Amino acid sequence: MDLNSDLGEGFGAWRMGDDEAMLDIVTSANVACGFHAGDPSVMRRVCELAAERGVAIGAHVGYRDLAGFGRRALDIAPDDLADEVLYQIGALDAFARAAGSRVSYVKPHGALYNTAAVDPEQAAAVVAGLRRYDPALALLCLPDSEMQREAEKAGVVAYAEAFADRAYTAEGRLVSRKQPGAVLHDAAAVAERAVTMASGGGVVTADGGKLDLRPDSLCVHGDTPGAVELARRIRAGLTDAGVPLAAFTG
Repeated sequence: MDLNSDLGEGFGAWRMGDDEAMLDIVTSANVACGFHAGDPSVMRRVCELAAERGVAIGAHVGYRDLAGFGRRALDIAPDDLADEVLYQIGALDAFARAAGSRVSYVKPHGALYNTAAVDPEQAAAVVAGLRRYDPALALLCLPDSEMQREAEKAGVVAYAEAFADRAYTAEGRLVSRKQPGAVLHDAAAVAERAVTMASGGGVVTADGGKLDLRPDSLCVHGDTPGAVELARRIRAGLTDAGVPLAAFTG
């Protein structure tokens, strides 16, 4: 099982999360590419730390929305979105290669992730941007989503992701952050949930139902309060349950 986190989400003098501590725990790092967060210095630093630790580097591409942290949906033409995805991958890959590594996958962020999960045009634009850079790159996305379907059409390998610290709707989508209980904070409960997901036990939805997710990767958000402790507990739980940990792109 892969364990991933959204990292490099500082900007200038503003810092978010503990990237260095998280990189000692996760196997894949979704690194902000400058559109929703991140700047050249942050991107360089996180890529260097990830390369030193053998952590896989993914381009965490988003809408061009620094003020809204990429969590506001934007009305953007598909061709423009594809170009912006391509731009972000290329920018991060420059820093990854300078650090002796490379970008091996793409994961959309925030509003782009949620929109492309259900909007075929936005999903196709994300996949088009990825393919224009390197069709061998993998895509990390929600299972049974438009992104997964568009990737399969285009011959791009898509890996299914589940969120250890987010609530799910009955349809398999993430509960909006505007709703209470959308983000989970109880470390013990989140770790137990992650082990259940990784072991094929599915996840209980916000309305008490059950989803069969079967993920290739589990995400814990780097900006969640207590994220480092959550990630440590998840990793320990997976190890104790005998679940091997390795980057899904490895």
